[in-house]
Amino acid sequence: MKNKVIIGIALFALALTSCKKAVENPETKTTFVLSDNMLKTTTTASAITEPVKNELSFYGKITADNNKSIDVYPLVGGNVVKVNVELGDYVKKGQVLAIIKSTDIADFEKQMVDAKSDLLVAKNNLKVSQELFDGKLNSERDVLEAKSQVAKAVSQLNRVQETYKIYNIKSGSLYEVTAPISGFIIQKSINQDMLLRNDRSENIFDIAEISEVWAMANVNESDIEKVKLGEDAEITTLSYPDKVFKGKVDKIFNVIDPNTKAMNARVKLQNKDFLLKPDMNASIKLSFNENESMIAVPSTAIIFDKSKNFVMIFKDRNNIETRQVEVFRQVGETTYISSGLKENEKVITKNQLFIYDALND
Repeated sequence: MKNKVIIGIALFALALTSCKKAVENPETKTTFVLSDNMLKTTTTASAITEPVKNELSFYGKITADNNKSIDVYPLVGGNVVKVNVELGDYVKKGQVLAIIKSTDIADFEKQMVDAKSDLLVAKNNLKVSQELFDGKLNSERDVLEAKSQVAKAVSQLNRVQETYKIYNIKSGSLYEVTAPISGFIIQKSINQDMLLRNDRSENIFDIAEISEVWAMANVNESDIEKVKLGEDAEITTLSYPDKVFKGKVDKIFNVIDPNTKAMNARVKLQNKDFLLKPDMNASIKLSFNENESMIAVPSTAIIFDKSKNFVMIFKDRNNIETRQVEVFRQVGETTYISSGLKENEKVITKNQLFIYDALND
């Protein structure tokens, strides 16, 4: 019996010693370290405190600048002999758009012939009156009268010549319709062999210079108070869904359109490559500052997993932390954080998903 007790005590001591060694030599867990290649391509951004922005979305249209758009009207009626341009063509100032053969032009041609003839007759009369006066056969009054007739004839000829310039009259009763400005043909309502009436009130061409265009936003009544001059605007279109055009609100039309029941706000846009065309549909986002500040990070830093939001906090290649955060709002490329992040902490904005998976699998 005594021997059994001694053996039991020995076994217990041996087990205790084994446990102690196991505690003293636990299995070492592998630590995540960012590789050299991954470190080169990984980018970070500092969390900063900035005013919270809000965003409003509106539908609208692209329009030409009214100050750089001109309606072209025919100054005479007649038969359209030729049309040199098509819808969408780019034209230069002074370029001939169409040629019209007109009886009105024939009348102007007759006026030109008559004016030149009247001037010739008046000059001859003046010459005769001057010779008679020199020979004491005429009075000075007759000479002055002849000079007055010459002045009237010159004035009449000048008037007809100015009419020729304005109407671009060519021989054969032809009237040339020319472009008053350089730009694109955005409307055309004339075809070859068409007969134009003298009393026509509709324009035959619209020409717009579209190196700068307008985006007109339809602002609902409930949002009118939030739209202010100078607000940042981002415009996207169906034609270029991945391209964002940026501008600022430069005019607010303080009237309600009876057709749309909305107020218009205008955004000027540079259109260097003429990508934006008049009458394109546009999605317009306006952003403005609210009266509070909050921690902000690039939206690319946010990882959404398991119905929660996370960021990867970067301290060094050996020290990267997964941190859960509360997202207050995302506005474009910026996300505002209400809790979980401190100012100046660095968050990973590229390769963050790979690093998140490696640390949290």
